[in-house]
Amino acid sequence: MPTLSMFFGIIIRMYYAPKEHNPPHIHAYYQEFKSIINLHDCEIIEGKIPKKQLRLIQAWIEIHREELTANWELCQNGEKPFRIEPLN
Repeated sequence: MPTLSMFFGIIIRMYYAPKEHNPPHIHAYYQEFKSIINLHDCEIIEGKIPKKQLRLIQAWIEIHREELTANWELCQNGEKPFRIEPLN
């Protein structure tokens, strides 16, 4: 699972197996926390992550939604997603 971005100790990844289950989502890691976050509403689908880090991830998703959607499409076709700029 390639890393799309890293910022403030948060790692964002996306599977690129064809036919990855919907809805479009990312996998976020922070210390011992793991979560799957929906790209449409920025809500946690599965797992846990501290609220401060979740807000950072949600802001990052809002800024990069088009790029994330394009990456999701690449992944659905079995193609490797591209990296996305981190929050600064």
